[in-house]
Amino acid sequence: MTHRLTTAQAIIAFLKNQYVERDGREIPFFAGVWGIFGHGNVAGIGQALQQNPDFRYYFTKNEQAQVHAATAFAKMNNRLRAFACTSSIGPGATNMLTGAATATVNRLPVLLLPGDIFARRNVAPVLQQLEAPWSQDISVNDAFKPVSRYWDRINRPEQIITALPEAMRVLTSPADTGAVTLALPQDVQTEAYDYPAALFEKRTWTIPRSRPDDTLLARAVQWIRAAAKPLIIAGGGVHYSEANAALAAFAEATGIPVAETQAGKGALNYDHAQELGAMGVTGTPGANVIAREADLIIGIGTRYSDFTTASKTAFQNPGVRFVNINVAAFDAYKHAALPLVGDAKVTLEALTSALAGYRVTGDYAARIAEFRARWEAEVDRLYNLEHGPPISQGEVIGVVNTLSQPEDVVVCAAGSLPGDLHKLWRTRSPKGYHLEYGYSCMGYEIAGGLGVKMADPSREVYVMVGDGSYLMMSQEIVTSIQEGYKLTIILLDNHGFGSIGGLSGSLGSAGFGTEYRYRNPETGLLDGGVLSLDFAQNAASLGAHVIEAGTRDALADALEAAKRIDRTTVIVVETDREQRVPGYESWWDVAVAEVAEIESVRAAREDYEKMRAKERYYL
Repeated sequence: MTHRLTTAQAIIAFLKNQYVERDGREIPFFAGVWGIFGHGNVAGIGQALQQNPDFRYYFTKNEQAQVHAATAFAKMNNRLRAFACTSSIGPGATNMLTGAATATVNRLPVLLLPGDIFARRNVAPVLQQLEAPWSQDISVNDAFKPVSRYWDRINRPEQIITALPEAMRVLTSPADTGAVTLALPQDVQTEAYDYPAALFEKRTWTIPRSRPDDTLLARAVQWIRAAAKPLIIAGGGVHYSEANAALAAFAEATGIPVAETQAGKGALNYDHAQELGAMGVTGTPGANVIAREADLIIGIGTRYSDFTTASKTAFQNPGVRFVNINVAAFDAYKHAALPLVGDAKVTLEALTSALAGYRVTGDYAARIAEFRARWEAEVDRLYNLEHGPPISQGEVIGVVNTLSQPEDVVVCAAGSLPGDLHKLWRTRSPKGYHLEYGYSCMGYEIAGGLGVKMADPSREVYVMVGDGSYLMMSQEIVTSIQEGYKLTIILLDNHGFGSIGGLSGSLGSAGFGTEYRYRNPETGLLDGGVLSLDFAQNAASLGAHVIEAGTRDALADALEAAKRIDRTTVIVVETDREQRVPGYESWWDVAVAEVAEIESVRAAREDYEKMRAKERYYL
């Protein structure tokens, strides 16, 4: 039996019938399609969606933003649900490139369906076609290849019969997921074919809980029992495998302390007895000192980014060894580790059982407790600086954290906010902290917040965004209002790129080119007067309810008022860009000019060379 459908109609019919199952729970994988229509997809995918109203279409305002929303949705659902995203050819498609990179870097599933040039070529070059003198089989969609985990161009209708299952294989893989791109020539989208009915039958993809090799697991147990100062580094894989309870049980049974990456924050609640807080460049003193001295690192679901390893300076014990638990062998083998290639939840359960009777020494446990107490006092201090006005960024975080509920979600992505949030946010539920920091993509915040809210409308979502990121991509405020998904957006105005300004200053460059200032006719530089930007009016023009908060008390009142408002609310608060949350016991390798006429740059280079000497290979 066959069904005669266009390529686009067949794609939608297939997506509607894809399900995933883990631990006996079965759910539809796709929640619908984000899109913007143009001549490259309006008559193909657009028409197919029109005749399938049960597969919901969401009208985004920017192609990059739709991929961010889809990525956030997948992350909030622990990669068990996803969206497809469609665009026209040309700039509509390439607008999705940044979103694709964000999804793939963060190992989060999203299906991209960009329109493409005519497969039959006779009318080429079509509008928005990139021509190459050395090939006719190329378009701008080839740019998706390095940022996709799977890429294909559908030049004939029947090719989707084999392409779509391959796309699903990658999208549902715990180890290999990311952006999947199926480039769809606009003529092929509309061509009909007699597809086998079996293609559209319900298919359930089981998400496996793979188990590590028994020999390696036994060796890991030996290593842990022999360790005097072990430390767990919890990454995003803890969340994706839903291993939070298993990690808590393992930490409680053994007493081994836990430090968290950005993606792993919330793996344990902030008040758990073994919780040391953030790890690495944006880490806490306790986590970084313990990491420096540790003789065994147990990495769980982490890819060991430079922020986690402090650019390979974090682990200074000459005899340090690594045990890595990861579904991806690529990550499990990093740092010459003993690789436990497997699901975090079942691996932790196996280790807990095998380590019965083992516990860290009393002295080590007491040290962990002391670091925890000191850090809570430091957070209280930063929450209550009573600085300004303008108030400090740390105080803004403190007010939002204090007035939010445990199940609420904070969303952020770029600037100095992620570092301060990593250190200061007191996470009280596993999904309460949502940071995109694999790609640290400016503009992710509001679109990402929308994806988070769509994943769980029962939660209040607090989007914290700097003025720089807001100016890059604020238009999804309109989409949130159009769809009825309320966000509370805290817009911190520090008159430019405060994070890079601070980094520039630390490198001897005095914040060059990071503030919103007029060009000075005398110097020729952007060091004139400060630009006057009215963010409140801007947000109001997009349909948001707007509140301006000039003080700490006003911010608290605004947050309480926002809880009673039924549409997206933007709270604008000015912050002091020079009042920063300190760094603690860590360093980040940002190269400094080796030769320079500026004395401050030369001094920064001297410091840089001293720290760089501490970088290690782990062999």
